[in-house]
Amino acid sequence: MYNIALLGVPIDLGAGRRGVDMGPSAMRYTGLQQRIAALGHRVCDLGNLLTPMIETGAALGDDQRLRYLEPISSVCAELADRVAHCVSQGQLPLILGGDHSVAIGSVSGSARGRDLGLIWIDAHADFNTAETTPSGNIHGMSLAALSGRGHPRLTGLAGRVPAIPPDQIALVAVRDLDPLERAALRTSGIHTFTMHDIDRRGMAAVMEQAISVIRRQGMGYHVSLDLDVIDPNIAPGVGTPVLGGISYREAHLAMELLAQAGGLCSLDVVEVNPILDIHNATAELAVELVLSALGRRIL
Repeated sequence: MYNIALLGVPIDLGAGRRGVDMGPSAMRYTGLQQRIAALGHRVCDLGNLLTPMIETGAALGDDQRLRYLEPISSVCAELADRVAHCVSQGQLPLILGGDHSVAIGSVSGSARGRDLGLIWIDAHADFNTAETTPSGNIHGMSLAALSGRGHPRLTGLAGRVPAIPPDQIALVAVRDLDPLERAALRTSGIHTFTMHDIDRRGMAAVMEQAISVIRRQGMGYHVSLDLDVIDPNIAPGVGTPVLGGISYREAHLAMELLAQAGGLCSLDVVEVNPILDIHNATAELAVELVLSALGRRIL
């Protein structure tokens, strides 16, 4: 059984559709803490980090290739410290986002002082840098930063660069890449499993290989789950929906296989957008997937 520290990071400083800052509240509204406890885990809700908002004057910054660098990097630095403290207390941090920039902090904090694998489950690779980004949105640079690419305010929060070596990262179910991002990913050393791989081989085979390549030295791992990995017909309330995602059962199978494999050290769940959701269905699905990752079984 896990000793879980629940922490919300309601940040939303990307361009375009707003609303993922309400994701932590939407997930808590489903009874998340009580449902985790019902599985037999200890769980403590630490509340939310204070995060800046565009409406209240968050600093955009001068470099349009790194929009909101100062407030995002500050939030991620605080989050990394909080997560590292939780780990030092023997807790499993469960981070509720917010946009996917939060993973820079959550993964970096979890990786301080220990080797860690990373399973990144996402429609997008989030592998841009200031040199390749078409938008300047830092939530599209998170995985690149964690693997050592990008601005030093984003890459060094684990106390080392990279926070996670590329050969200890598995990217699962990606289906929407920018052209320069695609070229960088091909030469990155990251183990990449696209939707094409899942279509051809099945989710079970892909997840089993993803787990095996990042656990080959027996290390634990962080899971970063972006709800836009799921097809928007099933999960409409996400920050950046893309058609052609994984199904309801494929998503649960992925989480169930993680629970079966063991080794989970920390987890973040991001990009739930209640403004675009229908009757909180996407937040409910997000919580169901967390429960599957934490060991809930059909029988």
